Amino acid sequence: MTVLWTAADAAAATGGQIAGYWQAKGICIDSRSVAKGDLFVALSAARDGHDFVADALARGAVAALVARIPEGVDPARLLIVADVMDGLRALGAAGRARTQARVIAVTGSVGKTTVKEMLRAALSPQGRTHAAEASFNNHWGVPITLARMPADTEYAVIEIGMNHPGEIAPLARLARPHVAIVTTVAPAHLEAFGVIEGIAHEKAAIFEGLEPGGTALAHADIGTAAILFDKAKACGATLIRFGVTEGVEARLVEAQVAEAATVIRAEILGTDRLLRIGAPGRHYAMNALIALTAAKVAGADATQAALALSGWTPFQGRGTREKITLSAADDLVIEMIDDAFNANPASIAAALDMLAASEPQGRGRRIAVLGDMLELGPTGPALHAAIAEHPAMARIATVHTVGPLMEHLYAALPGALRGQHASSAEEMAANLPQTLRSGDVLLIKGSKGIKVARVVDALRKLGQSAAYQGQGPR
Repeated sequence: MTVLWTAADAAAATGGQIAGYWQAKGICIDSRSVAKGDLFVALSAARDGHDFVADALARGAVAALVARIPEGVDPARLLIVADVMDGLRALGAAGRARTQARVIAVTGSVGKTTVKEMLRAALSPQGRTHAAEASFNNHWGVPITLARMPADTEYAVIEIGMNHPGEIAPLARLARPHVAIVTTVAPAHLEAFGVIEGIAHEKAAIFEGLEPGGTALAHADIGTAAILFDKAKACGATLIRFGVTEGVEARLVEAQVAEAATVIRAEILGTDRLLRIGAPGRHYAMNALIALTAAKVAGADATQAALALSGWTPFQGRGTREKITLSAADDLVIEMIDDAFNANPASIAAALDMLAASEPQGRGRRIAVLGDMLELGPTGPALHAAIAEHPAMARIATVHTVGPLMEHLYAALPGALRGQHASSAEEMAANLPQTLRSGDVLLIKGSKGIKVARVVDALRKLGQSAAYQGQGPR
């Protein structure tokens, strides 16, 4: 691995003090996951990162970014700054400034991580591509992503998220994208914003970070589209509208959803495009349209990008599909859709559509396990109950619910659809397996805080899992 930061370069970027020479090949904020050659950043949140500097150095870190000298640590292995978070932001800004990369920033209530990963897949064959790990999209995740960016990067994809007003604009200005995307605006984090228009204004703030002459991609099919369009124009951006609406610059013409793939026909900036992705779902079709449009605007070859996207599949917790043998003796094999990473009304609807498009085997059924959608504020109970009206429910046999908010959905469901209700994921994990039969297709979806991923883990531990992630015939 090449050198990412020398001691002198890092000190110049942060205005910090050094007393020794070192070369960092990576950056880490968790002492438990330090790789040899990392610069450990001693952030303070629930715990003070300075307490873990010695451990990080012992595990292979070459140096640590600190605001004080921890007891017993050699100052020659430290980069000392006035404030660690400010130092990390400065390192991120310097990482962005030293590269000639075409930078794409993406936010949105739903789909931002998927679009980021699609862009990584689409762009990597065409140039050195750098993208955020996992969901590194907050006040420390964005600067870490930028600070980790090699100087010779040609394409960079930066995910930007938010929980409260005023978070996106500073991160967008730090990233300085050439292309900025708002995937969609949906009821998420309503607890902090009150109304969906507030969410739209916050998401639109990503356009404030655009480089001069930059391009804004905005969803045309949503009720708050005008807020996004007006913001893009106010920021002097070139606006590209996407969606199914007639007349937009990037239009999803058709999405043919099969059990293990989606075939997409689109019109992008005046050119007809046909592509296939290895996952079923109309929401994936829209995400692919966004990614392919952004790749083209960033200067990549759209045909090559479309070919590369054909190899994309969802990753764990984001719609991964796998077969699990729960009992070899009884030949009890189920198919599980692991979408347990997060949830809001829009992503729940997309997940239910994906379940409805699935084809159970033999006497199998379509079954949903839905956990609470969090951070919806006073509208939470009504938004949970409204899931019962989703058209996909007509093709689903049973809905199990987890958590106090999902009790509102449970009460709204017709009796024939009601499965079990559990107060916790652990309770559901203990009771669910004995209700399943061979051929069932099981969707597991919920906000991260309700921990329905524990249901996923419990099922995997019960049987032997064979992940196929929607790739081709089974």
